Amino acid sequence: MDSQPQIQEGKKSDAQIDLRGTPCPINFVKTKLYLEKMMPGEILEVWLDRGEPIEQVPDSLIVEGYQIEEIKEQSEYFVLKVRCPEMVA
Repeated sequence: MDSQPQIQEGKKSDAQIDLRGTPCPINFVKTKLYLEKMMPGEILEVWLDRGEPIEQVPDSLIVEGYQIEEIKEQSEYFVLKVRCPEMVA
């Protein structure tokens, strides 16, 4: 086995929010506020539009200390899985 995070594809998320149709930076703010209510180690699944949302939100979350577990392209949107860390910057 490798040393990559032990996330199994298709693992059930602890919570899910649909931010399709939500513009930047509101989608980032809503994601961060939701993550702040979650317990360390939990995974939030976020649905984001193509373009600026999927380009900006993951990078902004990484800067804030969150761990991106998976980005999966669907037919009309992206599924972003974010793990809530032990401590956030």
